[in-house]
Amino acid sequence: MEYPRSRPRASFLVGSVLGWSAFSCALAADHDWPVYLGDKGASHFSTLAQITPENVSRLEVAWTWHAGDAREGQTQIQCNPLVIDGVLYGTTPQLHVVALAADTGTPSWRFTPPEANGVNRGLAYWESGDERRILFGTGRWLHALDPKSGELVETFGEQGRVDLAAGFDRDVSGLAIQANTPGVIFRDLIIMGMRVGEGPAPAAPGDIRAYDVRTGRMVWRFRTIPAPGEPGHETWPPDAWKRAGGANAWAGMTVDEARGLVFCPIGSAAFDFWGGDRHGDNLYSNCVVALDAATGRLVWHFQLVRHDIWDRDPPAPPNLVTIRRDGVEIPAVAQVTKSGHVFVLHRETGEPLFPLEEFAVPSSDLAGELAATTQRLPLRPEPFARQLFTAAEITDRSPEAHRAVLERFSRLRPHTRFAPPSREGTIIFPGFDGGAEWGGAAVDPTGILYVNSNEMPWILSMIETGGATSLGEQVFLQNCTGCHGVERRGNPQAGIPSLLDIGARQPRTETLEVVTHGRGVMPPWGFLSTEQREAVVDFIRRETSSGRAEPTTVGPTWQTYLPDLQRAVAPPPYTHTGYNRWLDPDGYPAVRPPWGTLAAIDLNTGDRLWQVPLGEYPELSARGVPKTGTENYGGPIVTAGGVLFIAATRDEQFRAFDPTSGEELWKAQLPAGGYATPSTYEVDGRQYVVVACGGGKMGTKSGDAYVAFALPRERP
Repeated sequence: MEYPRSRPRASFLVGSVLGWSAFSCALAADHDWPVYLGDKGASHFSTLAQITPENVSRLEVAWTWHAGDAREGQTQIQCNPLVIDGVLYGTTPQLHVVALAADTGTPSWRFTPPEANGVNRGLAYWESGDERRILFGTGRWLHALDPKSGELVETFGEQGRVDLAAGFDRDVSGLAIQANTPGVIFRDLIIMGMRVGEGPAPAAPGDIRAYDVRTGRMVWRFRTIPAPGEPGHETWPPDAWKRAGGANAWAGMTVDEARGLVFCPIGSAAFDFWGGDRHGDNLYSNCVVALDAATGRLVWHFQLVRHDIWDRDPPAPPNLVTIRRDGVEIPAVAQVTKSGHVFVLHRETGEPLFPLEEFAVPSSDLAGELAATTQRLPLRPEPFARQLFTAAEITDRSPEAHRAVLERFSRLRPHTRFAPPSREGTIIFPGFDGGAEWGGAAVDPTGILYVNSNEMPWILSMIETGGATSLGEQVFLQNCTGCHGVERRGNPQAGIPSLLDIGARQPRTETLEVVTHGRGVMPPWGFLSTEQREAVVDFIRRETSSGRAEPTTVGPTWQTYLPDLQRAVAPPPYTHTGYNRWLDPDGYPAVRPPWGTLAAIDLNTGDRLWQVPLGEYPELSARGVPKTGTENYGGPIVTAGGVLFIAATRDEQFRAFDPTSGEELWKAQLPAGGYATPSTYEVDGRQYVVVACGGGKMGTKSGDAYVAFALPRERP
C-alpha cells in the first residue's frame, strides 16, 4: 500500500479556479447537475464550494425519498440523477422515472414504462428555446418525456418512443438489447450505445446510432463491426459483420462540443471468452473511438485490447481533461480500465500521451482459438491496482484461509498478464469488475484524476459444450451457465438468484415469462423457440428428492437449433462456468488486502499522488484488523470546495475525503448500499449531495431510496 503524499489544500482550490477556463468541457452548471456524471466530459466535478473539509463533518440528512418498488435480491438503483432548476430526475428499482423537488424530495410525477428490464444508470436532458425533453432508455426502448409532466412526447418516434432493435443490417428481434446507460446530447441529436449479449448465444452487434431529439428519426449509424469496404473490416473474418455480435458502447460516452467529437468506449466482441469464430484483432471492439458527432464519421481509434478473450472492455465513459506540460495545454481523453490502467490519449489524434509497453502474451490451447500474439499497456500512469496474483498475494487473514486458498492456487495455471482462458482455471486479477468499473473516475480542472478500484481475484474456467442429455440441458449450457453457473447456484454477489429452488419460489408460468421477456438484470431470451424455452424451464425446475439440482454433464459433441438461422449450427465448443469471485472459506477475498481502494493520479505527470483503502468490514475492524477496503460500485464526485464524495462500498457507507491527501473526513450510514455515482447541486443557496441507495450487489440487501445530505440551515 502506498501511503498518501499530500498536496497543500490551497493548491487544489487555487488550481481549480485558475484551471476552469481551460477545462476540457463545459462544467456542471453552477447550481445544477444537468448531465450524467456532471457534464458532457464526464468530469464528475462541480463548481459548488459551500461544503468544505472544515465543515463537511456537520452534514446531515436533508431528505429521504423511498420509491416503494424494491424487490429483495433482484433490484438495484444505479442511477446518477440529474438536477435541473430545482428538480431531481431519477429512476427507481423497477425503472420508473420520477421527478422530485430537489430541496425536499417531494415527488411531482412518476412515469411507468410499458416494458422495462435491465438496470438504469441515468437520464439525458435536452432543451432548445421553449422545447425540453428527458430521454430515458430501458430495455430496447428509448423514450422522450416532458420534464414538466412526465408524459410521453408523442411526436417522438412512435407515440413517444423509439425501438432500438430497429435499423440494423440483420434481424435482431429476440436478442438481448438494453439501454442501460444514458445517451449523450450533441446539438439536436441523442447518440446511443447499448448493452447486448456477450455469451455463446447469438448476440446483436453494437452499432452506435444518433437520433433526432425532436422526431426520433435515426440520423447516422456507426458499425462497430465493419462491413466490406470499411476500415477495420480486415481485422475480422469476412462475414463477421453479418453474424458476430457485441463490440458495443454500453458504458456511456462523452462529447467535446467545441470540436464536434463524441468519444465512445467500445466493449468486447461476443463470445467474451472464446474467439475462435472471430480471428483477428477485431476492430472496433475494446477501443476508444472518436467520431464526428454530427455525421458518425470515424476520426480516430485506439485499441486497448486486441482480440479480447477476457471481457476486458472499457467500463466507463472516458474523461475529457486538459493536461499541462512545459506550460503547454494539451486536450486529452483519459480512459480508465478494468485492468487498473489509465490510457491518456490526445483528444484530436488519439496518440498516446505517455509511453506504451508492447509485449508478447501467451497463446491459447483451447480448440480453434488464436489469441493475439502481443498486447500493450501504458508505462505511465502506473496501474492503480495490483497486476499479478502470486503466492505472496494469498490472504493471510488466518492460517486456515491461507491454506485453503494456497491449495486451490496450486491447481490453477500460474497467473501472468493476459493469461488465456483455460479448462484448468485462469486467474483474472484485477477481476471481471475491475479495477475500475462503470461508476467511472472524477477529474478536477488541474488534471488530477480520482478513481476507485476493486482488487478482487476471480477464476475463469472453461468447459466443453457437449454431452447434454436433453434439449433443455443444451439450452441451459449454451445460454445460462455464464450467470447461474453449471450447478445453478446463481451469483448472489451480483444479484443473480439461485435456480435450485425455483419451483418453490414461483409458478412455472412466471419462470417462462422471465426467460422470454427478462426481469431485472436478466435479459430476454426471445430468440429461442417456444420449444427451447419450454425445455429449459422444465430443466431448471427439475430437482432430485434431496433438493439438489441434477448434475449437468459435459462431453464432446452436440448441436443446437436456432430459429433465426433455420438450420443446425454448431455452437462454440466451449462455455464458462460463470463469473466466480475467488473467496476464502469464510467468504472474504482470497487476496491480501486492500480489497478496494481510492486513488488520486496526476495526469500531467503520470504520478500517483495517494491511494487509500475504501470501505471496511465492521466485524474485522472490531477485531483490530486494519481497514481492508471492500469491493465497490459507483464512482466519486469532486467539488471546488475541496471535498470528494463517494458511496460505492459493501459496508453501505457514504464518505467524504480530502482530495489533496486521501484523508477520510466524514461518513454516514445509508439505508442500503449506494452503488451509484452521487450528484451535487444547490437550491436556494444550500448545497446538497444526493445518492441512490439501491443495494442489491455483493450480497447486500436491496433498497429503494434517494438520500440527500446538506449542512444544517443557519438559524436566525
